[in-house]
Amino acid sequence: MDATQPQFLEVGAGPGRRRIAYLRQERKDKAKPSLVFLSGFNSNMRGVKAESVAQWAAAQGIGCLRFDYSGHGESEGRFEDGTLSRWLEEARSVFERLSEGPQVLIGSSMGGNIALLLLRALMAEAPSEADRIKGLLLIAPAWNMTELMWTNMPSSARRDIEEKGVWLRPSHYGDGPYPITRALIEDGRAHLFGNAPFDPGRPVHIMHGLQDPDVPWEHTLDLVALLSGDHTRVAAVPDGEHRLSRPEDIALLLEMVAGLVEAA
Repeated sequence: MDATQPQFLEVGAGPGRRRIAYLRQERKDKAKPSLVFLSGFNSNMRGVKAESVAQWAAAQGIGCLRFDYSGHGESEGRFEDGTLSRWLEEARSVFERLSEGPQVLIGSSMGGNIALLLLRALMAEAPSEADRIKGLLLIAPAWNMTELMWTNMPSSARRDIEEKGVWLRPSHYGDGPYPITRALIEDGRAHLFGNAPFDPGRPVHIMHGLQDPDVPWEHTLDLVALLSGDHTRVAAVPDGEHRLSRPEDIALLLEMVAGLVEAA
C-alpha cells in the first residue's frame, strides 16, 4: 500500500456518516510504539509538522497514522459543520479501528485538545485502549479550545455568533478567515476540563512558543497546573510562534518524539 495515497474510513451513521481520509505507515520495529498525529484547527495531515513526523517515523521503522477531520483536507464534510464532539468521534474511530499496539499521540493546537479528550474518554470508557497510549506530545495545545476562543474574541464577534450563528475569524497566516460557529462554541462546553485536576497517568510533553499570538504561553502554564501526577514536561521556544514549523522547531519536535518513543 502506497503510504502517500489516502485511504478512507467511514465514521458515523445515517445523515452523519462521513468518509475520513487517512495516511498510514506500517511499523517495522515491533519493539517501539507507533505514532498518531492529530492536526490543528483548519490544518491537515499533510502539513509541515505531520509530514516531518511521518518521514522521521519511516526512517526509524516506526508506524505513523495521520488523518483529516471532517471538513478538513481530503475528508468529507463542511468545515462549518464541525464540532469537538464530531472531531473527537473521528479521532477515536481512527485510533481504535486503525491503530494497534502501543502508541504515542502527537497533537498540534486543537489536536492537543483532542489528544487530551481522547485519552480522558478512553481512560473512563475503554481502559484497555487507553493503556495503549504510552505518551502524549502536545504542540501549543489549545486545551479547552472553544472557551479560549470565546474569552479572547471581541464583543462584536460574540454578538455575531449569538445573533447570526457564525463569526469569520481573521487568520494570521493568509489562509482566509475561519468560520467560528455557535454550534462549535456551545458543543465545546461539554468537553471542558474545568478546574478539577486530571492525572493522565503517562508522560505528557509540551512544546510552546513564547511569541504565540493564538494560544498564549500562559495557557500551557494553566494546563501544567491542571495535570497532576508529575508526568508533564515543557519545552519553551523563546522566539517561537504558533505554528512552530521552522527547521529549528521541527528539530526540537523530533527530538521530543524520539524521547517519548525511547522511554515507552
